[in-house]
Amino acid sequence: MKIYTKTGDDGTTSLFGGKRIGKDDLRIDTYGTVDEFNSCIGVLHAHIIADNHTSSLLLDIQSRLFTVGSNLASDPDKDMITPDLVEQDILIIEAEIDFMDSVLAPLTQFIMPSGSAAIAHAHVCRTVCRRAERLVIALSRISPVEPMIIHYLNRLSDFFFVMARYLAHKEGVKEITWQPKK
Repeated sequence: MKIYTKTGDDGTTSLFGGKRIGKDDLRIDTYGTVDEFNSCIGVLHAHIIADNHTSSLLLDIQSRLFTVGSNLASDPDKDMITPDLVEQDILIIEAEIDFMDSVLAPLTQFIMPSGSAAIAHAHVCRTVCRRAERLVIALSRISPVEPMIIHYLNRLSDFFFVMARYLAHKEGVKEITWQPKK
């Protein structure tokens, strides 16, 4: 099977279900950003010394993002069977946030998204996740979107913020606080 089909040469692509839409459609931008976010997690994973738990967790998040993408890439006008996110997916992320946060000093100032490569990549994950969340919300205003997707992305952005701080803690990297000019 060839990877190129030439069917998109006219600026359109197919949703799961066969419907063709423009490659600049908000739906395409939305699941494309989720795909970008997933790739950012892959880069983060490559930059951390991951224990088995962290590796497994990041791979599970990436798998869940494929679930998100499959939902967003489906024709909303057809009754498509796609994998679902479930409440347990969110509870897992919340438990991880609570665990990491339990060993961190309370946050009293804004911190700069910097530090080691791993810390910086965790912040990139956070910001790309936030963009994906904004796009999903915009899409939900014009087309049906599973609400659990919005909830999951919202938790993930929190997760990657706390992960960045947790990585700094584990690596012994001092967080740089924002010092506004007076």
